[in-house]
Order: sequence, then structure tokens, then C-alpha cells
Amino acid sequence: MAHQLLYSSPLSYSSSSNGRHISLMSRNGLLLLVALLVILGVFLPWARSPLFLFPNRTSCSLPTDWRNYSLAEAAKFVGKDGTVIVCTVSYPFLPFLNNWLISVSRQKHQDKVLVIAEDYATLYMINNKWPGHAVLVPPALNSQTAHKFGSKGFFNFTSRRPQHLLQLLELGYNVMYNDVDMVWLQDPFQYLHGSHDAYFTDDRTRIKPLNHSHCLPPPDRNGVTYICSCMIFLRPKTGAKLLMKKWIDELHAGSKAYEGNDQPAFNWALNKTAHQLDLYLLPQVAFPSGGLYFKNKTWVEETKGKHVIVHNNYIIGYNNKMKRFHGFGLWLVDDHAFESPLGKLE
Repeated sequence: MAHQLLYSSPLSYSSSSNGRHISLMSRNGLLLLVALLVILGVFLPWARSPLFLFPNRTSCSLPTDWRNYSLAEAAKFVGKDGTVIVCTVSYPFLPFLNNWLISVSRQKHQDKVLVIAEDYATLYMINNKWPGHAVLVPPALNSQTAHKFGSKGFFNFTSRRPQHLLQLLELGYNVMYNDVDMVWLQDPFQYLHGSHDAYFTDDRTRIKPLNHSHCLPPPDRNGVTYICSCMIFLRPKTGAKLLMKKWIDELHAGSKAYEGNDQPAFNWALNKTAHQLDLYLLPQVAFPSGGLYFKNKTWVEETKGKHVIVHNNYIIGYNNKMKRFHGFGLWLVDDHAFESPLGKLE
């Protein structure tokens, strides 16, 4: 036995049950080796795919044609604990969607995400990779128009937002809305204290005290507030629905003045309905504007570890946003694409 242990080849296998000795250099051994390589070649890429890491819960109930997939069906599929996380995306911004999704997945909330696609290319791209998590509410927009901040295409893209949010509220869901030029550093849900109608963030760069009021800030000398419409949490209550309806009314009534940006209309809606709503201003230190986070290094260092969602605003241009994310170590898709349910986009 000692002699056998000392001199047996490492390229061999002994079966103790029947005394057979199989060498990997033999015909049977080579066949076994080839079979193992085939199995590994099939399994390993699948193990790294998004569908393996983020399996679907009830894919058998999904439609065969995504054009027939309704917002109600999509919300029912992705909704978890009565909550849906929503973003709206056109095809050019798929890399930013993927970057945002990586950060959401790190906080274990990706299952709640519903992407409202603004064009069919986006709808099919997402649902082919992550079935059931994208829906298109007609009419579809041109996939290239909703690209530049301030353009009419961008306005047409963002001005439909309150309609989508209102419909989800009417269906009975809590709704968190995010723009996809954001990155989650911590779980934002821990900051949604109480049961207020609407939660929002201040887009100004002036530094607030850490214990600042959670009420709607007073308007400036021009009579307006500067609340960001890009990060909102709403509960399916009368007040939140009223706010969305008023936002829609403001957009329709002032389309000329608001063309290129729906945020002023959101602020007017907030100010006109504030006395009828239970509002909650989220802490600035956790939800800073891009004008504060990316431009005030001293403040960022002093408040390190307290930031929750970073918004890449106060900068215009697709490439400029990407470059800034790269510079701050927040462009995640190059090295961490498989942390996203979409995987690596080609």
C-alpha cells in the first residue's frame, strides 16, 4: 500500500469499490476530462450571467410580446412590500442605468426596480436581459431625442414622469423615483421616517445645519423653492396623488415657460399644495445635490460616511457626467458590470 501511494501517478484515479485503476491518459480518462471541460464551459458563463445572479421569480407569467405588458402588470411583478422603485430611461442612457443598478443591487433593492422605457429599443434590451423589469407606456419617444438637458426632447421625456407616478400611486404602491445619474452609497429607505405623503430633497448648494428642519424650505425672493424632482418618495395617500395631479396641471398650463425642464413645475405644485400635504424634506447630508457633493471638497470630507445618494447634477452633458463619475470613483460599470441585473452591456 505504501509503495502504491508513493509511486501512483497524479494523472490517475483509483476506485476503491471495485479496484479499477483509471488513468487520465487512457481513452476513458480522456473522455472523462473532455466531459468535465464541456460541463464547466457551459456552467461557468451561466453562473456569471445576470439571470443566474438575479433569477426571476415568476417568469412563466410574463407576456410573450413586451408591447402588451402594462404598467399594472409590471408593478405587480416587481413590487415588493408594496413598494416600487422607478426610473425612466431612453436608449442613450442605458450605461447610466446600469451604473445606478449596480449601486441599488449593493443595497439589495434591485428586485423592486421598474424601468419605464421611453422607446422600444430600451424596452426589449432590458427585458431580454432582465425579464419583466421594463415597461413602455405609449406613445414611445424617439430613442435619440431624450438626450440633452434643456432640449424639447428632454422635456417630453421628463414631463411624463408625474403621470407614471400617479398611475402607480392609484394602483396602491409606495413609489421611489430616481434619475439614473445617481449612485446609492447606502440604503435610502432607512431615512424615510414616519408615514408622510411625500419625501424630497433640496437642490441648493448652501450648506444646511445637520439638524435642519424637515419642512418645505421657504421660497426665495422670487417666490420659488428649489426642490429636486429627481429623487422623490411617495406613499399612496390623497396628498401625494394631489401633488402629482397639480404637477401635471402646472406642466400643461406652463409648457412654454417650463420647456426643457419639469422641475420648476414641480416646485410650483409643491408650493401651491403644501398646506394640503404632509411633506418631509430629507437630510441634506445624506442626499446632497451635485453642486454640493462634487464642488465642495471640505464639506464632503467633514461629512464622510453620511452620504446616501449622490446626484450627478449641476453639470450638463452625457460625457461630462460620465467623466465626473469616473473622477470620483463612482463609474462602476467598467469593473463591476456583473453586479447589475443587466450584466455587461455590449
